[in-house]
This record gives sequence, C-alpha cells and structure tokens, in this order.
Amino acid sequence: MADKLMIIMVNTDPANGSELGAPFFQATVAAAMEYEVEVILTARSGELAKKGVAEKLFVMEGSPKSVYDFIKDAHEAGVHFKVCTPTLELWGDDLIPEIEETVGGAYVIQQAMDEDVVTLTY
Repeated sequence: MADKLMIIMVNTDPANGSELGAPFFQATVAAAMEYEVEVILTARSGELAKKGVAEKLFVMEGSPKSVYDFIKDAHEAGVHFKVCTPTLELWGDDLIPEIEETVGGAYVIQQAMDEDVVTLTY
C-alpha cells in the first residue's frame, strides 16, 4: 500500500471557488491520517501560489473561510506545497509562505511513476 499522496492541481480554475475545496480538504484529511502528502500547483492552478490570490477566493459564497485558509489548514496538518517551475513564468514568483519548493516536470513524472505514491489530479 502506498504511503504517499501527491495531489496535482493543474486544471482547477481559481475563478471557480467550488472546485477548490475538495483537493485541499482531502490533503488535510490524508495528512491527519499520517500519510505523507504533497500538493503541486501548476498551470492555471499555479495562480493559487501567488500572494494575494487565494485570500480573495471562497469555496462557497458567504463563507468566512477563504481558499487561503484551507491552504493554511492543510499546511498546518503537514501537507507540503510545491509549485511547478514553469508556473512561475505565468504567475510570477511572489509566493505564499506555504510553498516549500519549486519543482520541474521531471520531479512530477518521477513521483507519479513511483509505486509508493498515489496521485490524484484536479
């Protein structure tokens, strides 16, 4: 059984807040279950790594909790956040403090092919 969960957020549109809750919630739950968890933000979803973006987004209208609050909760639970290097060219490098590392495509492929890693893509 795999002991690591890698969530790749690539197609999740930050403009549609209802798409953003599940990946961060699942990451938080998996970390609470003591799995090693990392979330990789890339392409369109990489904008969430930019300071000031996730703070203005909400999963549900009227919710007091921003998408950034979900990110902070996941990080506090032990989730590791990474951003794909080409994403920095799209959205800049003024990143939220929860981003621990920038990684390239080879890292993502290597992890996805590892038999000890389960990969979810959003």
